[in-house]
This record gives sequence, structure tokens and C-alpha cells, in this order.
Amino acid sequence: MNRVRLEVGKAVIGQDGTVTGLLIALLARGHVLLEGVPGVAKTLLVRSFSTALGLDTTRIQFTPDLMPGDVSGSLVYDAKTGEFEFREGPVFTNVVLADEINRTPPKTQAALLEAMEERQVSTDGVTRSLPDPFLVAATQNPIEHEGTYTLPEAQLDRFLLKLIVDVPARDAELAVLRRHASGFDPRDLAGAGLRRAATAEEIRAAQRAAASVTVSDDVLGYIVDLAQATRRSPSVQLGVSPRAATALLAASKAWAWLGAYPAITPDHVQTMLLPTWRHRIRLRPDAELEGVSVDAVLGSVLQQTRVPI
Repeated sequence: MNRVRLEVGKAVIGQDGTVTGLLIALLARGHVLLEGVPGVAKTLLVRSFSTALGLDTTRIQFTPDLMPGDVSGSLVYDAKTGEFEFREGPVFTNVVLADEINRTPPKTQAALLEAMEERQVSTDGVTRSLPDPFLVAATQNPIEHEGTYTLPEAQLDRFLLKLIVDVPARDAELAVLRRHASGFDPRDLAGAGLRRAATAEEIRAAQRAAASVTVSDDVLGYIVDLAQATRRSPSVQLGVSPRAATALLAASKAWAWLGAYPAITPDHVQTMLLPTWRHRIRLRPDAELEGVSVDAVLGSVLQQTRVPI
């Protein structure tokens, strides 16, 4: 996994935290929502990540006229045989880059729900399994709302993490310009020196190892206390669900395994709380009018919940 980080760094500069988030989602068998303004290398990041892992990837550009069959696949009539055959959609791959997912209507967004949760596609009474490993990395623009459709809570809950892709710091941006000045082409990852750093079997072994990280009853109780605290917060209209608690557990296990810890500590839970829960909470309208943010609410929850020693 550290080799993957190094390989991605050959193409993307200043996004180490996002790369780690993608690794955590892969290890926890989850999916990632990347939010950032245009031009911060979200697409390049996912392409470099899948290249470093040696996984097949497809990019779906979500538009208002995209149909569900354009994502999952559809039945096509074969004039030679006189029968309908299923033509697989772009979701049949290891890494799906769902670019600007909030630009398509909820009907098409929902085409990803079964794939993300069940890792399968059902069409005409037939269920077809998706490749393993399977990861959906969806991007969205936080500042442009014209012509967009807000993702429903049911779909947001399918994403393990929501990662904020910020504009890089000055030194990192200067390094980006130097790299482009020396002839770097973001469309030619092989020319940038990216090589495969892991096999599919190694990824599956890492997923099993991350899932085997132990957790004490005290830490489990800490996760439950945090979840219940979000439901009692006066600024929150909809707190996190039990599925969000299990997501935090899985993300904390992956983060602990990446750090070579045999068991989860409260520090791992606290580190993963924001990216795992920030997209699962709905604030009260009056709190939004007062300028309260979800991250601030979760920070308050962390401060007010007793940490097991």
C-alpha cells in the first residue's frame, strides 16, 4: 500500500490525504465521494490510483440525459440470432470514476445503488456479479449548483467516505507547475513512470487483513456513544444511522492496519469520524441559516463524548 502511495505521487502532488482515503476505502470495501472545485486533479487522482493498483477503470461522465442503462448495461437485440443479449455497461470494472455524479437525475444516480451495495447488477431477472475488487469514486463540484441534482440520503449513505479535495499549498502548486514545465502530460501516465505496485490478490489479502484488526468492547461502545450524540445534537435534524456506525468501524480498522496497529484505538476512530460521517448528517434549517457546518457539529460531538482509556 505504501508503494501505491509512491506511484500515485509520480502524477499527483499535494493530495496525500486523499490518496490515503482512497486506500482506506479500498481496504474497507467501500466507496468514495470526492468533492472539490474543478482543476484540483480529482480525475487524475483516481486514474493514477487505479493504474498503481493495476486495476481496470472506466470513467462515466454524468449528464442530465444519461440513462440508467448507460451505467449498468442493457439488453440489445442480436439480428443474427434473433435473441436479446446483455451488453455490459461501464460499471463492470474494478474502479468506476463517476465524474460529476450530481449532474444526472436521481433515476440514473440510483443505477449505481445496487452496484455499490450488493456489488451486482440485476437485469431482466438475471443477476450478474461485478468484478472484485470493486470501488466507485464519484466526484462533485461544491460551488456550482445550476443544472445539478442533490444526491439523496439513501445514495450518500452508500459512500464510505466523503473526501474534500482542497487546492494544494503554494509549495505543492509550484511543484505541479515545475512538473508541467518539464513536459509532464497528465494523459500519459505510463510516460510519467507510473507502474503497477500491487496485484488483485494482494489487494484482496490486504482487505482480509484489515478486516481482521481487533476491537475492544470499550472502543465499540465509544463508536455507539458518538453515533447517539449526533442524534441528540440540537443542530441536527437527522443523525447518523447504525450503518454509519459500522462504516466508521470498518474505516477505523483499515486506518489502524495501514499504521501496523493490531487493534483499533480511540485515535483511529477520531481520525476517521469526519470523512466517514460528514455526508450522513442533515442539519436543521435554522442551524444552516446561522452558518453552522456539519464538520463543526462533529467536532463538538468529539469534544463532548467521553473517550475510553
